[in-house]
Amino acid sequence: MRIQFPFHPIRCSVPRLESTLTSPLTVSSDKVVYRGPLTSTFKRLKIFSISSLSLCIAIAPLMFAIETNLPVMGRTFLAATAVGTSGISTALIAWAGRSYVTALRVTKSPANNEVEQLELTTLTLKLRPRITRVFDPAFVVPTSRPFAKWELAQLVLLPPDLRNPTPGQEETVAETTDAQGQVLGRWIVKWGEGGEGTCHEVGTVVRYFNVHEELLPPLSDVVGPASAAAATAGPESQKS
Repeated sequence: MRIQFPFHPIRCSVPRLESTLTSPLTVSSDKVVYRGPLTSTFKRLKIFSISSLSLCIAIAPLMFAIETNLPVMGRTFLAATAVGTSGISTALIAWAGRSYVTALRVTKSPANNEVEQLELTTLTLKLRPRITRVFDPAFVVPTSRPFAKWELAQLVLLPPDLRNPTPGQEETVAETTDAQGQVLGRWIVKWGEGGEGTCHEVGTVVRYFNVHEELLPPLSDVVGPASAAAATAGPESQKS
């Protein structure tokens, strides 16, 4: 079920709140700075996994139709084992491959040439694109989750000189859409006292991202989200 949102995203910047108010953001033509080298491998793996699960489900009833010396309990055990094993492997592949980034695009501010927005494309188990736009790279931090390198921060803390958000104010940090642009979910920060912000999910958001960091462009070309956010992310943001 797709969720409709009555409000539009608000671009917020943790370390650059003042600059984003004075520097207009111009979205240039899509600049793909990274493509996942294992995209084809993950696609084939997902196709094989879905095909094997479908085949197991289709063949399972035949175990009861074919005459054999096996008792009914034995046939039931074999059918359940085959379908269960295939189902578990498919679920693991879906979980591990959901965070794999197939393409990474950046948007830079014409005023200072700094990265203002990230666009990360991932694929579902059915190979449907999920496009997650992060309106401030500072909210992307390292993660300890397996099969992922980055995650959307859950807790942030502004430095003293930038603690000006109104307590209770909510801003959209990131949003996930499908290939048609339909919004599926948003990652929203709610500001509290002392510049502390707590993020929560509305709808379905791709929160974890798996990239090959060694293949990313130099930090002079693309701001490293992990290093940019380290100073603003609280310790709870490292938890999965």
